[in-house]
Amino acid sequence: MQSAIVVFPGSNREQDVFDALHRASGKKPLKVWHRDSELPKADLIVIPGGFSYGDYLRCGAMAAHSPIMREVKARAAAGTPVLGICNGFQIITEAGLLPGALLANRTLKFHCMNVSLRVETSQSMFTAGYNAGQVINVPVAHHDGNYFADKNTLDRLEGEGRVAFRYCAPDGKLDDAHNANGSARAIAGIFNETKTVLGLMPHPEDATHPLQGSLDGVPFFKGLVEALS
Repeated sequence: MQSAIVVFPGSNREQDVFDALHRASGKKPLKVWHRDSELPKADLIVIPGGFSYGDYLRCGAMAAHSPIMREVKARAAAGTPVLGICNGFQIITEAGLLPGALLANRTLKFHCMNVSLRVETSQSMFTAGYNAGQVINVPVAHHDGNYFADKNTLDRLEGEGRVAFRYCAPDGKLDDAHNANGSARAIAGIFNETKTVLGLMPHPEDATHPLQGSLDGVPFFKGLVEALS
C-alpha cells in the first residue's frame, strides 16, 4: 500500500503519521508539498495535524485553498481514501469533503491530553481493526476541536452510520464530563457518505509505539493497510 502525506507550512504531525504508516505497511509514505499541483499515485491520502498557515482566519481555511487540495478533492471524488487528522480534519471540512465545522473548544483552552474514544462502527476501512463499542485511549492536541453541525446534518450522520468515534468515559459510557471540547453528540470523527473519507480530531498515530504510552492506534493503521493492500 502506497500512501501520500500532504504537508503544509505549519504541519507538525506529518512525521508521526509517516512513522505509523511505515510501521504498519513496511512501505515509506510519500510526502507532498502543499504548493504542488499534482499528487503521485497513492492508495491513501493523509492530511496530517498541525497548525497550517498558523491557524489564521479559521483553522484549515487557508490550507483548504492550497493548490494541492484541488487534486485531493478530485481523487476523493474518484474514490481514493482520504484521512484527515486534527488540523487535517479541519482542512478537509473547510474544503467541503465533510459536513459541519470545528469550533473553539468550549473551555476556550488548548487541550493536550489522553482521551477515551468509543469506536462506533467497525464497518469501514478506517475502523476495521476494532470492534464496534470498543474503547481506545489516544491523545488529543487542539484548540478548535468542537465539532458542530445543524440538527438535520447530525441526524443524517447518525442515521447513515457515519459517526466513527465519540468521546466517552473509560467504561464507554457517554458522559459530558469526558467531552471536554463540547463536540455535538460527543463526536470525535466522521465519515463521508461512502466511508472513504474520515476526519477525526484525536491522534491515533501518536498511540502506535510503546514510548508513546499507548498502542491503541496500532489496529487503526494495521486495519487500514490490510483493507487497502
